[in-house]
Amino acid sequence: MGKNLTSRSEDYSKWYNELVVKADLAENSGVRGSMVIKPYGYAIWERMQGELDRMFKETGHKNAYFPLFIPKSYFSKEASHVDGFAKECAVVTHYRLKNAEDGSGIVVDPDAKLEEELIVRPTSETIIWDTYRRWIQSYRDLPILVNQWANVVRWEMRTRLFLRTAEFLWQEGHTAHATKEEAIAEAEQMMHVYAEFAEIFMAVPVVKGTKTESERFAGALETYCIEALMQDGKALQAGTSHFLGQNFAKAFDVQFTSKEGKLEYVWATSWGVSTRLMGALIMTHSDDNGLILPPSLAPDQVVIVPIYKGEEQLAAVSEVAHKLQADLRAAGVRVLYDDRDTHRPGWKFSEYELKGVPVRIAIGPKDMENGTVEIARRDIFKKEIIANDQVVSKVTGLLEEIQNGLYDRAVAYRSEHTTAVNSYEEFKEVLNGKGGFISAHWDGTAETEERIKQETKATIRCIPLDAKEEAGSCIYSGKPSARRVLFAKAY
Repeated sequence: MGKNLTSRSEDYSKWYNELVVKADLAENSGVRGSMVIKPYGYAIWERMQGELDRMFKETGHKNAYFPLFIPKSYFSKEASHVDGFAKECAVVTHYRLKNAEDGSGIVVDPDAKLEEELIVRPTSETIIWDTYRRWIQSYRDLPILVNQWANVVRWEMRTRLFLRTAEFLWQEGHTAHATKEEAIAEAEQMMHVYAEFAEIFMAVPVVKGTKTESERFAGALETYCIEALMQDGKALQAGTSHFLGQNFAKAFDVQFTSKEGKLEYVWATSWGVSTRLMGALIMTHSDDNGLILPPSLAPDQVVIVPIYKGEEQLAAVSEVAHKLQADLRAAGVRVLYDDRDTHRPGWKFSEYELKGVPVRIAIGPKDMENGTVEIARRDIFKKEIIANDQVVSKVTGLLEEIQNGLYDRAVAYRSEHTTAVNSYEEFKEVLNGKGGFISAHWDGTAETEERIKQETKATIRCIPLDAKEEAGSCIYSGKPSARRVLFAKAY
């Protein structure tokens, strides 16, 4: 199977696009800017979804589902929210089509105009807070800890598979609390949940922090985030969690009677991650030969490929392969036995290398004689001959080793590509040469932030939570600064 991927060093963007398509993850659809997630890509997303869903439920959240369509008037109730999403909204104006009278095709029926136009959800705060108004009367109704798995539509002009599409899949949590402290604790907790998922399951190291005021979610008082660094030195926002204060409660008149009998507005959060995580997974680990998947999220952690001539040899190899498959499955390993007779072993090796299956086991006639198998790991292309009775312990150990190794490798890359600078000249030199995260002093003003962005295309990715108090001078304005922030070019 010929991969023929453009190398990352030659054209990273082209490499990424080719890999997504050739590894059978997704493809562009007939709708501009939208994608078809293919079975293999969706299987990885399901693994992500399953682990996240478990983590949400362990922290007390329950799943629900809210409408795709939102009355346009709801958006006007929270001014900063509508400003943040107005340019990306898809609007439904009519509910029926009809045949054109001149026979030229299908047209919108002008008599089927909606009384109120509907927004196809770009996010669900407004429809959910209108709902919560009916759910909440007393402090006994709080907290509400709800998540939904859904699709959303944001009419993006420039799209890229998984990273930015007009329609994408995500989860969005929306919680309601009696106190400000409870809501802030919730928003912080979910940022930590996202970071734990990214690092433990995706093997992607992240920086936890808060967004600057100009980079916050529309309608939020504080946005917590996790930021990851891709192999091309660009940052990717991997998840956000927002403290919404009482903005949406006031906009939708969501009040509750407190224990003291007072009428008070509810405190809110929202938080989400999307199929953009697929892009992060691909770009953090993969190489010029294809995908490299961390074992925790690989649909198939092991593939067994038979090498044989004729039906008799295949039957003998298959007997050993099925036994190994059963033993590995009993040990909790996801195993595929590929006995298709439509492709040669070499083609299969190449296919599974491209698809990033962490471990490959090959069994041929010589292995049958010796009671051994060949085990190859995808991450470093190392092969070993192992006795059949040692395969299960070897493979389970290898999967853990690969998972940890991918994380360590990504941490090392991030460390190498995180640079502290003290002048604007040094900032521009690192940004356009080495790339990566740049730790620098900033005077805290939106004006300076915007000027740096306009001049260099770098944005403040976050104010790291672990940023130490360190007096300095802003690299741009020279004004005093209390701590460093992280800049980078980003997706």
